[in-house]
Amino acid sequence: MSEIERESMEYDVVIVGAGPSGLSAAIRLKQIDPDLNVVVLEKGSEVGAHILSGAVLDPSGLNQLMPDWKAKGAPISVPVREDKFYILGEGGALRIPNWVMPPLMNNHGNYIVSMANVCRWMAEQAEALGVEIFPGMSCSELVYGENGEVKGVVAGEFGKNPDGTPGDGYEPGMELHGKYVFLSEGVRGSLTKEVLAKYDMQSGKDPQKFGLGMKEIWEIDPAKHKPGRVMHTMGWPLGSNAGGGSFVYHLDNNQVYVGFVVHLNYANPHLYPYMEFQRFKHHPMIAELLEGGKRIAYGARAISEGGWQSMPKAVAPGVAILGCGVGLVNVPRIKGNHNAMLSGIQAAEAAATAIAAGRSGDELTAYDDYIHKDGPIARDLKPVRNVKPLWSKYGLLGGVVLGGVDMWLGSITGWNPFGTMRHGKSDAEATGKAKDFAPIDYPRPDGKLSFDRLTNVSFSMTNHEESQPAHLTLKDASVPIAVNLPVYDEPAQRYCPAGVYEVVQEEGKDARFVINFQNCVHCKTCDIKDPSQNIVWKVPQGGDGPNYPNM
Repeated sequence: MSEIERESMEYDVVIVGAGPSGLSAAIRLKQIDPDLNVVVLEKGSEVGAHILSGAVLDPSGLNQLMPDWKAKGAPISVPVREDKFYILGEGGALRIPNWVMPPLMNNHGNYIVSMANVCRWMAEQAEALGVEIFPGMSCSELVYGENGEVKGVVAGEFGKNPDGTPGDGYEPGMELHGKYVFLSEGVRGSLTKEVLAKYDMQSGKDPQKFGLGMKEIWEIDPAKHKPGRVMHTMGWPLGSNAGGGSFVYHLDNNQVYVGFVVHLNYANPHLYPYMEFQRFKHHPMIAELLEGGKRIAYGARAISEGGWQSMPKAVAPGVAILGCGVGLVNVPRIKGNHNAMLSGIQAAEAAATAIAAGRSGDELTAYDDYIHKDGPIARDLKPVRNVKPLWSKYGLLGGVVLGGVDMWLGSITGWNPFGTMRHGKSDAEATGKAKDFAPIDYPRPDGKLSFDRLTNVSFSMTNHEESQPAHLTLKDASVPIAVNLPVYDEPAQRYCPAGVYEVVQEEGKDARFVINFQNCVHCKTCDIKDPSQNIVWKVPQGGDGPNYPNM
């Protein structure tokens, strides 16, 4: 499509993605210099529409960005009052005493929030400072300068036919150019993926690791509701099949967040993460809480879990990667929003300094040094860097014990007895062959506590214009049936939490691989877990996808 002529607009900084990192960067840029021209482009129909997070918020990033956030009316009002950890068996639970947990695991001073609503509020603060924010604007391409630097993005392309050719109402979009471009697309963003590959930014680092996080919002019986209660579990139903666990957070208005995370380095291709989540809700402790309540929202997204040893270089000429694009989640704490905000703040400070000095299109090395050296992000992520690989190597019990020792010593003395462990294979490479594993028999959802996948997807308010090209494509259309089906029992049928992929077998006909892209909730799991690395996720046209209310 390079022959298409587009109008262009010039900015000082172009920010892709209105999540916590992108909005923090926008706000900080205008705090430093109100005359800077800053634009934020968001693919969701509104700010917050594609934001899904746990979330227990560590306010340290927001404290640095806007110390007066309470006075400004931030939607952050439910402090954590109770913190519980359990290892589940099928019919019971063993509580882990809080005193056993390293101090970094303490949630005192943190808040249960909807990050979608926090981002909506942050967008209001940014606009009040003069930031231009355009929702419904997917950024489909990068624009490169004469010297190979990133100089902008293409945004707002609409009206393509299913085959990719311009339709009758085609709008080519615009090129938005900046002295610097910030990519705050979240996990496995399509432009971030391109930049990481083009500039070889993962060189010398471990492969990034991921989890699949699924979440429902429930309204429950007021008698059972305990605002500020936080609960995390490990163990059943995953057992030895996969790493992962759950969270149950009581916010306000008799609502609870019920979430389940499955580490995507599982080997058994028969594993069905969504059904593991549904089965989890039938544990007696969870069922008792939810009975008589109703599920009011559902969503899913991938989570970066590689931690310190998987963080790529965060800058290349003209571009900086923020937040989850770098992988700033503290896995044992299940927190990354504070680090995302800190990354946005520091990228903004580096860019403002560079622009004031008359620079543009170069590498913002001050930002890269900040997140990879001894700043607060490093202090948060270094002590816990072995928790994920220890769990992967030694399983739940061994991983918890050894990871706990490693975290305790790392946080108290700065010395981790296991050094820096490696992750090894990517999550795609970790997938085993179907013949080596027994299929897993999952109980049927009962429609009260557990639900079928497509019914739940309707509670994400997902919508895609069906006449556009599919944003999920195959490098080789033959691979799902010729390779993935016989070797891996085509796991895309199961790892997708939205039912996008089907193997259709009609009598007397060859099996077909069907992509129902209209169902996609933009979690990116397929791009990560496909064992043949044959599925490519790109942005659909702007405004499409889920429309999360207060996830």
